[in-house]
Amino acid sequence: MAIITLTTDFGEKDHFAGAIKGAIYTEMPDVKIVDISHSISPFNIPEAAYIIQNAYSSFPEGTIHIIGIDSEINQENKHIAIELNGHYFVCANNGIMSMICAEISPKQIVEINIHDKIETSFPVLDVFVKVACHIARGGTLGVIGKSIDKIKPIKNLEPYINEEKTQIIGSIIYVDNYGNVVTNIKKTFFDTICKNRTYEISARNHKFKKIYTKYSDIINFNTPEESRNDEGRGLVVFNSSNYLEIAIYKGNTGNVGGASSLMGLKLRDTITINFFKENRAF
Repeated sequence: MAIITLTTDFGEKDHFAGAIKGAIYTEMPDVKIVDISHSISPFNIPEAAYIIQNAYSSFPEGTIHIIGIDSEINQENKHIAIELNGHYFVCANNGIMSMICAEISPKQIVEINIHDKIETSFPVLDVFVKVACHIARGGTLGVIGKSIDKIKPIKNLEPYINEEKTQIIGSIIYVDNYGNVVTNIKKTFFDTICKNRTYEISARNHKFKKIYTKYSDIINFNTPEESRNDEGRGLVVFNSSNYLEIAIYKGNTGNVGGASSLMGLKLRDTITINFFKENRAF
């Protein structure tokens, strides 16, 4: 059974997501549709790229991923279909695939060219669904588009490193449901620059000198539970996707608050890591 996933910024209130599912079922009644998210912030390409990158590989090979973010076609925003790592992606060529393609090279990229056969003001419904169902039936990408070699990058996706390699400047690319803020600094990149030096992480007026392995590492379990005061404390971890994340231990955006609200951090804010000459003591 074919699987088609949906990731959009359509939300849950409007008819858009439901209409897309109906169109898919009309073409392929036996297909399996899975919602990854319809709550992407409107037109937020880095946020969508982060979610797709960290969700798609959990699906079996052959899965087709429709990404409906900033998908209105124009001369600077064409539509593409990509075969990569055993999966297929149908989306706009607006940089949304650049995080995945930076780590794994696509097997094939085509610029979709079936638009002259379809009149549409809703391309995710009328174009992306047609392409996804074509692939689900075993169709090849060459039938629906012409091969291209490159895709658009996301601007400022990579963190900056100075010539002396004493400073990394990253940015916040995602704020999760707990209010934790995720940066564009990956653990592999950090380790390559750090080389066991001491460091200080700065986010606005907040500073951290340690990166934890997991959230609960902030707790001193030798302290009696009734004497602990860990909830609400800020910390830094490499999250399950290996991105540097600033968090509030047991933060809750609807109650005590999360890192985004309590520290005044928002999308695209800069995060600075300064490295020092002396090595860590072991």
